[in-house]
Amino acid sequence: MSTTSSLDSHASVSSGTASEAGGIDRLQAAIAPLRQALLGHRVYERLGSLPALRCFMQHHVFAVYDFMSLLKALQQKLTSVSVPWVPSSQPNGARLINEIVLGEETDEDGRGGFTSHYHLYLNAMREVGADTRVIEGIIQRLAAGDPIRDALVAGQAPDAARAFVGDSFQVIEAGDVVALTANFTFGREDLLPEVFHQVVQELDRESGCLSQFQYYLQRHIELDGDHHGPLAHRLLDSLCGDSPEHWARATAAAINALQSRQRLWDGIAEAIDRLA
Repeated sequence: MSTTSSLDSHASVSSGTASEAGGIDRLQAAIAPLRQALLGHRVYERLGSLPALRCFMQHHVFAVYDFMSLLKALQQKLTSVSVPWVPSSQPNGARLINEIVLGEETDEDGRGGFTSHYHLYLNAMREVGADTRVIEGIIQRLAAGDPIRDALVAGQAPDAARAFVGDSFQVIEAGDVVALTANFTFGREDLLPEVFHQVVQELDRESGCLSQFQYYLQRHIELDGDHHGPLAHRLLDSLCGDSPEHWARATAAAINALQSRQRLWDGIAEAIDRLA
């Protein structure tokens, strides 16, 4: 497994005050109906064939990609990545986000090496015969300097995926670290272990070349559920503290993130239905 956190040995990392606990409890209560709707979404039961799975992955890979963009935006906000180096003003937050970056950008690949979760996903797509040309072409455009929205349009990203990435980049471009962290925490790290558990249950009914996709899903279930999710919660606690205004911004951002995911799942389910 990837490196385990040593944060519990750092007394300076906040464990959460009573007011912080109240803030996060109220946030979780506010998003509970949206979260439950996502966990019961109809898209999961449509993954019982390889054509449907390929369609799902050709959309979902964009969420895998922009997850890294959210993560890197947080890393820029909370750590020092400039040269000459300047110490971070938020060392606790920097430690938390660097722990997550380590696992997401350089995780174990299951073969004795290391790779990003994006590349794990591409390998899984190739294994099941999903088309990687669209996402890879868009990455090439981005590497050449194209703006993200131009690259998505020119590269013909699926409509639902393009809208989802657009939502994420609205949050990134606004630059509010509280909203970024809430989006990242409750739209990704806190949600994905249970979402991916739903996907794994469907895949278990399907025979075929799914070993790499199942490995990708299991890594997220393990890392996010046991490690990254709790780290993200602690990061949001440390940023919001006992500020009602901060918690209100965090709650609004979490709701928006889950609504965006709902629209993505709706779009994927409709695309799968069109295969029939």
